[in-house]
This record gives sequence, structure tokens and C-alpha cells, in this order.
Amino acid sequence: MSIIRTEKVNKYYGSLHVLRDIDFSVEQGEVICIIGPSGAGKSTLLRALNGLEDIHDGKIFIDDSLFLHREKGRTVSVVDTTTYKNLLLEMGMVFQSFNLFPHKTVLENLMLAPINVKNISKAEAEAKARDLLAKVGLSEKADAYPGKLSGGQQQRVAIARALAMEPRVMLFDEPTSALDPELVGEVLAVMKDLARSGMTMLVVTHEMGFAREAANRVIFMCDGQITEQGPPKQLFESPQNERTRQFLSSIL
Repeated sequence: MSIIRTEKVNKYYGSLHVLRDIDFSVEQGEVICIIGPSGAGKSTLLRALNGLEDIHDGKIFIDDSLFLHREKGRTVSVVDTTTYKNLLLEMGMVFQSFNLFPHKTVLENLMLAPINVKNISKAEAEAKARDLLAKVGLSEKADAYPGKLSGGQQQRVAIARALAMEPRVMLFDEPTSALDPELVGEVLAVMKDLARSGMTMLVVTHEMGFAREAANRVIFMCDGQITEQGPPKQLFESPQNERTRQFLSSIL
């Protein structure tokens, strides 16, 4: 059963057609990396899945049940408000920028949403937060403020904060693109551990090494379309589409 599935999803910014008939699915435990040139629609696709962008046309299914159906910019069908919110909470999102609350400690950043959104106790939220900080290698930074952390440390906190809501799917939008090169590895290591743990992940990335190593499937997008997809070995070593070959030859 697919956790997420789309049918003929289209998105426009004015006259600019940024997503074109997107059909794809995400299975339980699958790690999918989305690659492609800038402006291909990769980040827009992620944002459409978790409700940050409205689609113009198409259907989105969650657990094979219709979540949203829109035609010509109008909503045809959508789940009830409570179900909509609950399903969105099952998708954790990590952005290019860290978006941490600067006036709150690392621990407080992790505890805030579970307490206020999921209504769990402060003690339970703190225990969970400390466990997650240990998993991302930042136990000693619990009482630090984000401004005192490196970019890599802040992004690891952002990953832990998303995990604190216990999502079923993690969406990563170029999580290392804002980092200095020497800090990229520490974030990718956390993501690889997460992939090995069985977390379902959808990752927009320019890190081809990570895509080769961690992904079950790689999707190549260009001009708002899914041009090619397949296992990493197949896509990187024997791409079938000329545009895929051009892109890979320019960056590898």
C-alpha cells in the first residue's frame, strides 16, 4: 500500500507551469531521492504534498484514500478538516534553512510542537526530545541556543525537531544546500542512519553520493516533469533519457 500517491498533479505560478502531470507513489519504508536542475519543480512537489502549496489540478492519495482532488484551481474533494490536519502531521519536513526559534533552547525547540499540538506532557516531551538529541549526536547542546550552533548542528536539531512529532514520512528539501561543505557530512550521516532505521523518506538533494548510497529509487525531474526514475545503479550508470544523461554528465 502506498503511503503517498499522486495522479496528474499540476501546479502553476501564473502562466508558469511548474508541475506537469506528476504521477508517482511512495511506499512504506522507501527512501526516494529527487534530483534534477534548478527550477525543475522538485521543491514545489514536496511543498504540494504537505499542503504548503496548492495544486491546480490532480489528486493526492494518502494510504490509498483520496486526500485532495482539485480541478482548474478549485477543490473538488478533500478530507474533513480534522483528518486533513492529522494526516499532514504525519509528514515531517526539513527545509534548506533551519527555521529554529532563536529565543528558545535546543531542547525547547524540540518540545514545543509535541506539547502544543499533540498535547503530550512536558515530562514526556522532554524525555523524547533528549532521546532524539542523542540520536543526532547533540545531547550536550540541549540547553544551547541555536545562534551558538554551527549550521550543521542547527540542521541536525531541525531533523530531530521534525522527528519529535513522530511522522510516518520525512520530507527533506535540499537539507544540506545552505551548509558549508565541511558540515554537509554530519547531516548526511544522520539522514543515512534514519534511512537504515526504516523511515520513509522523500529527499530533494544535489548530493549524488547520498542518493547512490541511501536511496531505493531515484527520480529525475526536469521542466516540471518526472523524466526518468529507477534504482540508483540503473539511473546513474545507465540512464535512458538524454536529458538525464546530460544532467549527470555535467555534475558527476
